[in-house]
Amino acid sequence: MKDFYNYTINKKASCLDALKKLDLEKSNQTLFVLDDNERLIGTVTDGDIRRGLIKSLSIETPIVQFSYPNFSFINGKINVAEIRRLKKEGIKVLPKLNASGQIEKVYDLAHMYSILPIHAVVMAGGRGERLRPLTDRVPKPMLPLGNKPIIEHNIDRLISYGIETITISVRYLSDQIIAYFGDGSEKGISINYIEEDAPLGTIGCLSLIDNIKLDTLLVLNSDVFTNIDFEDFYLSFINENADMAVASIPYSVDIPYAIMELNDNCITSFKEKPKNTYYANAGIYLIKKEIVSMIPKNSFSNATDLMDGILAINGRLIHHPITGYWIDIGKHDDYNKAKEIIKHL
Repeated sequence: MKDFYNYTINKKASCLDALKKLDLEKSNQTLFVLDDNERLIGTVTDGDIRRGLIKSLSIETPIVQFSYPNFSFINGKINVAEIRRLKKEGIKVLPKLNASGQIEKVYDLAHMYSILPIHAVVMAGGRGERLRPLTDRVPKPMLPLGNKPIIEHNIDRLISYGIETITISVRYLSDQIIAYFGDGSEKGISINYIEEDAPLGTIGCLSLIDNIKLDTLLVLNSDVFTNIDFEDFYLSFINENADMAVASIPYSVDIPYAIMELNDNCITSFKEKPKNTYYANAGIYLIKKEIVSMIPKNSFSNATDLMDGILAINGRLIHHPITGYWIDIGKHDDYNKAKEIIKHL
């Protein structure tokens, strides 16, 4: 939530002043009550004011007497399970406080899915050969999908999960992507770029990221169009203490015949027209920060190479099925399918 000071009020202000500030027609119906040192000491909603008036407080009474002192906040490491609990309890705005108790940021939980402590890396350097001639002058991630580029759908979805640090790996026609997003400040986040001098594979660019400050990296292809639940993905990764998690796409194969179960040359039973489910790589990964050191510096490396390396050291590699839609926009048919889906969202 930008300009959160529009939603703050000094403890000495009157109830009437608070009523003038509360905007009941918008999602934010909470005021943050600050002391003279701008420390947060309580919150006030329309309901708090009504309850105070019922108790014979007046509209000239200092708003601090109406405020709720046991408010929810974060001031350190983010606990995603706790964020999920607060959302279920109906908390709509969540302040982040500094060591002095002053507000640094306010999260609008009413319009966010979660707050994930993740550094996201978006792969956007590909040439998009199979989509020519559309990609002759426009990089594939910047092809329009609805009212914005493909890559912006992914960026905005990351933002909706509270992800604020994003690195975009660019190469082909990189100037268009950099000019469009800049440093991310217009979206209230931080965006930086890795420019690949030569192709580094699907994950090699991670070796070029300096000063990774968060414990978890999320890597995704910019041309994937999906409604994956990043919170579920992250919680699976954390709860299973994985070194790397791979988002997967369930793929079922129907066999139109009865299949024989055999023991040597003898038939033991039949399975009538069975369905087998397999899981394909969706091009979206969660990786522990320390695992990045396994990627060769500035060398071509694919995600599957890192997976092999993790398995070789008996690391924990898991998958997480995507239950919603997922399209890898690599061909004209894929692009047309995504454009059809976006019409109904």
